[in-house]
Amino acid sequence: MARNANHPGWADVTPRAMFLNRRALIGGALAAGFVGPAAARIAATPSPYSTDAAPNTLEEITSYNNFYEFGWNKGDPKANAGRLTIDPWSVEIGGLVERPGSYPLDDVLRAAPAEERIYRFRCVEAWSMVIPWIGFPLSALLDRAGVQPGAKYVAFQTLYRPAEMNNQTALSGIDWPYVEGLRIDEAMHPLTILASGLYGDPLPRQNGAPLRLVVPWKYGFKSIKSIVKITLTEAPPPTTWQRLQPQEYGFYANVNPQVDHPRWSQATERRIGGGLFAFANRQPTQMFNGYGEEVAALYAGMDLRKFY
Repeated sequence: MARNANHPGWADVTPRAMFLNRRALIGGALAAGFVGPAAARIAATPSPYSTDAAPNTLEEITSYNNFYEFGWNKGDPKANAGRLTIDPWSVEIGGLVERPGSYPLDDVLRAAPAEERIYRFRCVEAWSMVIPWIGFPLSALLDRAGVQPGAKYVAFQTLYRPAEMNNQTALSGIDWPYVEGLRIDEAMHPLTILASGLYGDPLPRQNGAPLRLVVPWKYGFKSIKSIVKITLTEAPPPTTWQRLQPQEYGFYANVNPQVDHPRWSQATERRIGGGLFAFANRQPTQMFNGYGEEVAALYAGMDLRKFY
């Protein structure tokens, strides 16, 4: 798959040499035996699905994000997620699959070789980043579990552990645990990945460690974090934001500059890392976040204003 020429160039944010040198250092450490098996899976090669875009800095990616289990503000996840226990970890896979069960994380990560995927990331709040994920296609894990013919949707569930996730309370207004879902053809699309790292390192806790979903043509809230359960179903699964505010957050949540959020326009976005005048320096939002060539066929004949 060719890189998308509509994406910004490397010079926009991070010098390309800096990122490549970082990756080379990780590879050298691997060869010298300085890192263990888990880190070895993170030392991935670039994927042809990556956008030719400059990633945001590690500090921007890990300091400005939503993870409501740890608070409502952008800095809360970094401040509060350090207490989260991520080892041991397992993922329960069930529903309409041939091989249901509880899969240890190491087993999950063996579903396919890790790849570096540099993806555009667009939040429903109209800000954006470019993030160098490390992950593998979700389809590989689903194929390994054995998708039954009746499976039409995939439901995901985040860890529920109030003792370590400080905002998982009744006062937050959210019915925990956080849940999300995809149609089966969306889940099996090669752009849809399970990420276990970014910038060549294991995924930080505040970004959804140890395993999160990444669906780059959808708004960020679809890319559920800290996954503990995957269930294949025949009916559409209820999802957290759709249940809370169905008039604002639809099941599909495809990036669409022509369909505004009830409280703000989606026609433009604010790129994080844009400097002092970032709020004024907005850029046009692309349909499907710039991945239309790859995914538009999934929605042929659908009214994307109705099925938002």
